[in-house]
Amino acid sequence: MNPNDSVPASNETNDIRAAARSVGQRIEILQAGTERDIDKAFTSLIDLRVDALLVAPHALFATQASQLVALAARHAIPTLYWRREFVEAGGLMSYGSNLADALRVVGVYAARILKGENPGDLPVQQPTKFELVINLKTAKALGLEFLRPFSPAPTR
Repeated sequence: MNPNDSVPASNETNDIRAAARSVGQRIEILQAGTERDIDKAFTSLIDLRVDALLVAPHALFATQASQLVALAARHAIPTLYWRREFVEAGGLMSYGSNLADALRVVGVYAARILKGENPGDLPVQQPTKFELVINLKTAKALGLEFLRPFSPAPTR
């Protein structure tokens, strides 16, 4: 997580800790506020012998995507990201809102505002489309195997 985040992440951190406890897992929350801190965090991850990494959503981590993906690959740490762009860059997997759908909503809202609607009158919307993306090549390199989902034959 980025300690310089303007939005306190304590609620999210507490939720993550509670989820980990509920399945009998221990977690370590590391912080990185600069590119150099990311390198230091990976050194700590190695020292802690972590099994996996979850990268918190933050602009710093988005701009350092190639660094994060490269370090995760170099140290063979299975990593979950929040955007598919990390997976497209070679990361293992992502789960998050569909960016194309969010941008479509932004476009609709921009059009409504340009047509004269008051921005304050527009409803706040939460994402409704989420996607899980897995890089099977990276999974194989990490020695992980994902079973492909199958669709049963339609019944008549």
